[in-house]
Amino acid sequence: MLVVAEEVDFIVVGAGSSGCVLANRLTEDDATQVMLLEAGPRDRSFWIHLPIGYGRTMWNARLNWKFYTEPEPHMEGRRIYWPRGRTLGGSSSINGLIVIRGQPEDYDQWAALGNPGWGWHDVLPYFRKLETNTRFADDQLHGAHGPLHVSSIQDRDELVEAVIGSAVAAGVPRNEDFNGPRQEGVGYYQLTTRNGWRVSSAAAYLREARRRSNLEIRTDAHALRILQADGRAHGVEYMRDGVVRRVHARRGVILSAGAIQSPQLLMLSGIGPGADLRKHGIPVCVDRSGVGRGLQDHLQVRMIYRCNRPITTNDRLRSFGGRARMALQWLLHRSGPFAIGINQCGLFTRALPESKTPDIQFHVGTLSADMAGGKVHDFSGFTMSVCQLRPESRGTIELASADARTPPRIRANYLDAELDRRCIVAGIKFARRLAMQKPLSDYIAEEIQPRREVEIDDDAATLDFARQSGVTIFHPTGTCRMGIDDDAVVDPRLRVRGVDGLWVVDCSVMPTIVSGNTNVPAIMIAEKASAMIQQDAQ
Repeated sequence: MLVVAEEVDFIVVGAGSSGCVLANRLTEDDATQVMLLEAGPRDRSFWIHLPIGYGRTMWNARLNWKFYTEPEPHMEGRRIYWPRGRTLGGSSSINGLIVIRGQPEDYDQWAALGNPGWGWHDVLPYFRKLETNTRFADDQLHGAHGPLHVSSIQDRDELVEAVIGSAVAAGVPRNEDFNGPRQEGVGYYQLTTRNGWRVSSAAAYLREARRRSNLEIRTDAHALRILQADGRAHGVEYMRDGVVRRVHARRGVILSAGAIQSPQLLMLSGIGPGADLRKHGIPVCVDRSGVGRGLQDHLQVRMIYRCNRPITTNDRLRSFGGRARMALQWLLHRSGPFAIGINQCGLFTRALPESKTPDIQFHVGTLSADMAGGKVHDFSGFTMSVCQLRPESRGTIELASADARTPPRIRANYLDAELDRRCIVAGIKFARRLAMQKPLSDYIAEEIQPRREVEIDDDAATLDFARQSGVTIFHPTGTCRMGIDDDAVVDPRLRVRGVDGLWVVDCSVMPTIVSGNTNVPAIMIAEKASAMIQQDAQ
C-alpha cells in the first residue's frame, strides 16, 4: 500500500549526531518546513540518558542496529560487532560520551586534499558554536553558549591517578584539555553530560526544536530510497507501520544516516558503482565508484589487568552495597560511576618514531569485561584500550540486497596496511610498559590480556594478539568522501556530485578520519553544513 505524499522544504534522513543539528538549525527560519525521518524509536529509555546505561544499550536491538562486518581477512576471519545507534540521537545516544575534536592537522589535511573551507581555522568557529563548556569557556578555543553541554569529571579516581602518574613518569605530559592548545598528553576526558545525565544530539538540539510547528519528526520510519527526476532529488520513500509512504522536498534531501547507511541509501537509489548496482537490479542514475568506498575506522585492542585491591568499578557493580552506594552518589550529587559511563582517562602519544603528532589514543576504564558493554569480570579489573588514530587501511560498504531492510556488507579491512600493523604493535607495547611503570605497577596483580605467553618484545606474537582480539571503537567514516576528484561522492559543500538538491552530512563525508572520537566532529560538520545548505538551496 502506498500512501499519498506530503510535501516539505527539506527532508533529513537520520536523527543521529548530525541529523538532529540540521533539524534544529534549518527550522530556526520559521518559514522553512523540515521533516526528520528516523528508523528507530524515540529516545525514551532511561538507560539512554544515564551515562552508565551504555552497557544496557550496547546489545539492545530496539536501540541498536547491531551490525557485523564480513569475515575480516587480517583479523583471523572474525566477524566484528559494530553497534550503531538506532533512536533519536543515533550513536550519540549510546556512545561513550567522550569529547574529542581531533588535531588541527586533521582538518588542514582535509583542506589540502581539495576541500576549501574545511581547514582548522574554518571549522573552529563551529566547534565553539556547538558547545557550552563548563570548564574552558573563557578561552579562544571553547564555547559558552552552544546546545551541547560539555562537562569535566570532578571526582579523582585512585586508579586513574596511578595511570596518569605512570604516564607522566614515562614522559607523557599531563593534559587538562585534549581539545586545547595541544592534544598530546594524559588526563581525564571531558564528556557530553550535564548534571549527571547524557547529553545526546537529540537532547542538545531536538528538545527545543521539536516545539516548533515547522519541524515534523517521524520515528520508526525506515527510508527506502531517494526519489529523483531530471537529475534532481525531490523526495524520499520510506516505510512506517508496514506502509510505504512518500514525502516530497521542495528544496532538497539531506542524508545523515551515518557512514554505513548513507552510502547504502545512495546505492539503493541508483547512485554508486554502476556494475555493483546492476547486480542487484537497481537502475543506475549516477555511476559514482566512490560511494561506499574509502571506509575507515579506529581499531582498538584492549589490555585487561587484575587490580590487587578492591577499588575498581567491577567491585562496586558486583555487590548490592556497591551498586547502592553508586546509585546514592548519583541521586544526591549527580556524580560517581553512574554519571561517567565507561572510560574516564585518556592518553594521546606518539608510538612510531616518524610521527609528528600523536598516533595512538588510550581509553582507560576502571572496569573490565570480555567486550565493551559486556558483563563485568568477577575480579577487580580495569582496562586500557589502545587505538591507532590515523589508519591507512581502507574498507567498503556494499549492498547485500536491493531491500533497504537488509544490512549492507561491511568490510573494514583492518590491519591491511603495513603502517597500521606497525602502529598497533607499538601502541600495545607502550601500554604494557606503562603498566610496568610505578605507581601503576603497584596496583597490578596480573596481566589478564594479553597473557604472559606474549612476550613484550615479540612483535609477531603481539600482532597475532591484535588480530585475535582487536575490535572497533565505533568510528566508521569516509564512505561518501568529500573532494573534487572523480571518486569523491560529495563536493566541499557536501552536495552529492551529479544530483541536484541532495546532500550528505555525517561522518561518511570525512576524507580522512579524525585523530580521536567522532561524535563531536559529526556535530561540527552539521553545524557548518546547515549554514551552507541555507545558502545553496535558495
